[in-house]
Amino acid sequence: MPQATDLRKMFNIQPDPEAALVALAGNPNTGKSTIFNALTGLRQHTGNWPGKTVLQARGTFIFRGHKYILVDLPGTYSLLANSAEEIVARNFLCFARPDATVVVADATCLERNLNLVLQVMEITSRVIVCVNLMDEARRKNIFIDTECLARELGVPVVATAARSGQGVAELKAGIDDLVRGRIVPTPRRLVYDPEIEDALTRVEQQIPGEIKELFNARWLAMRILDNDRSTLDNIRQYLEPAEWGVLRERFKYCPT
Repeated sequence: MPQATDLRKMFNIQPDPEAALVALAGNPNTGKSTIFNALTGLRQHTGNWPGKTVLQARGTFIFRGHKYILVDLPGTYSLLANSAEEIVARNFLCFARPDATVVVADATCLERNLNLVLQVMEITSRVIVCVNLMDEARRKNIFIDTECLARELGVPVVATAARSGQGVAELKAGIDDLVRGRIVPTPRRLVYDPEIEDALTRVEQQIPGEIKELFNARWLAMRILDNDRSTLDNIRQYLEPAEWGVLRERFKYCPT
């Protein structure tokens, strides 16, 4: 079974036992880059994602004496399609196993942004929602009840207006609290029709235990049930041949 440090090297993230890894996800035009700059300042590096022409930006920040590596994922509306940006974002969240994932949402069109939030929450429970552009929302007479949103989603929600620095310190505190275990999110689970839920349960029960340690078993069961060949082909790259062989045999998924 691959270790987290080995998987992270595949994304050009060098192991640092002193640092926690944080992913920054979000739709395009949510102010995600402004959040990234506000968190990391001048401590930034850029390059390309391995095997892609998609730009990778990463930086670091120190908070309460703890070091954080922040990786800015490509802006994407979904983790289920097949553009280069979406594949990069999905693979990093699935396989690099960040210690926390911040999903940036636009306060002026929150409903549209929640689609990605829910998809990320299906992959990992270690999520913080950053509702950005609160200043723009106020100008449009839009009010966001972040406490209610946090209760509904089951994850922390922080309001920011990154251009003015509003809420950035609170976001850093939320990240630190999540990574240090002072906050334990319980993401709201999407419940499907009974027939689908029954099929998911049966598939999930057949996933080998060692693979469940690497992936969210319910999420993987959904990808298998959906015959999501793009995602499953990517999963194969991060498993040992014997592990993939077991998965392929149990679910009769036979890519060449």
